[in-house]
Amino acid sequence: MENDVSSLMLEDEKGDKVKFQVVTKFDIEDREYIIVVPEENEDSKEAIVLKIVEGEDGREAFITVEDDEEFNQVSEVYEALFND
Repeated sequence: MENDVSSLMLEDEKGDKVKFQVVTKFDIEDREYIIVVPEENEDSKEAIVLKIVEGEDGREAFITVEDDEEFNQVSEVYEALFND
């Protein structure tokens, strides 16, 4: 994923398209993550962690982080970046 992307259009669970603002993108070891917030709730402090993976079609896909240990690792990096 390009570093200069500021927004993404993604589908929610219902298949509706939702625009997200990209807060930041970073790597942990060989994995890429982005932190996004829904554009309509941009002032909300509720951010979503997405892992960037290669989809079946070879294009980038975004998945939620389900593993608690991985999520905690991403959260620690995010907090270190923004709490300095």
